[in-house]
Amino acid sequence: MADVYKQSFKQNYTHNIELSIFNCGLERCAPGQTWGPGIRDHYLIHLVVSGKGVFEVGGRTYEVVPGDLFFARPNQLIRYTADEAQPWEYSWVGFNGACANKLAAQLPFTDAAPVHHTQDLEGMRAALSSIYSSRGLQPQDEAAMVGYLYLFIAALMRETSESRPHSTSSSSQYVLNAIKYIQFNYSHDISIDDVAKSVGVSRSHLYRVFMLNVGKSPIDYLTEYRVNEACKLLRSGTLSIAEVAASVGFLDQFYFSRVFKRAKGVPPSKYMTSQADADVQPAPDET
Repeated sequence: MADVYKQSFKQNYTHNIELSIFNCGLERCAPGQTWGPGIRDHYLIHLVVSGKGVFEVGGRTYEVVPGDLFFARPNQLIRYTADEAQPWEYSWVGFNGACANKLAAQLPFTDAAPVHHTQDLEGMRAALSSIYSSRGLQPQDEAAMVGYLYLFIAALMRETSESRPHSTSSSSQYVLNAIKYIQFNYSHDISIDDVAKSVGVSRSHLYRVFMLNVGKSPIDYLTEYRVNEACKLLRSGTLSIAEVAASVGFLDQFYFSRVFKRAKGVPPSKYMTSQADADVQPAPDET
């Protein structure tokens, strides 16, 4: 085996709240090289392309070989170790975001089976390589990386549908429709009752399926979405705070400011100033 190496990219700030890449890369490990036990704050998928090793999660140990993908959820205690005689080479991507939990539920991984063997090793490897090749610190780079991540996830979803053809639940469809409604109507004075009515369920049922599929309540999702859309408008610097508030569905500018500060830790006026200051700083070199 050739010398060990590691090529990786870490994203420290993301613009895309729906689905964001935290890190990605490829690595040929040293014999016995291990990570953990520890936890991550994001979803993490590794694809083994050669060699072998073991993946430990939930008190169980899984032997992993070429063509296997192993999957970790946020805050799961995990450890993975390269084989002493045939240490593995793998590619990986780490991601999270408002839609990540819903997407992860449609992947071919479960708590009882966190390892999946793909029938298209080269296709999966190319998809992960495209994510890494698109790396960069600019918004357009992140957009390209997330686009390739969606294609990678879509490929995994196809393999899921082949093994579990009826895996898509009605609850996830309710959530998907509710999210679409929010994304198209957040700028209006909508309530969670409006969202629930749009998808044909009760407010309490919508709450339950959101907690199951997204990990947060509908009102928290709506508020977070509005605040992040407001951040985009504040960064542009072309609108007043009152205009931004109205544009993201807040009729009361002062209530908007309180909600924004609770979410971001600073009032919108200070956020706008900090973004203006950041724009005049030289861009950091990529490492």
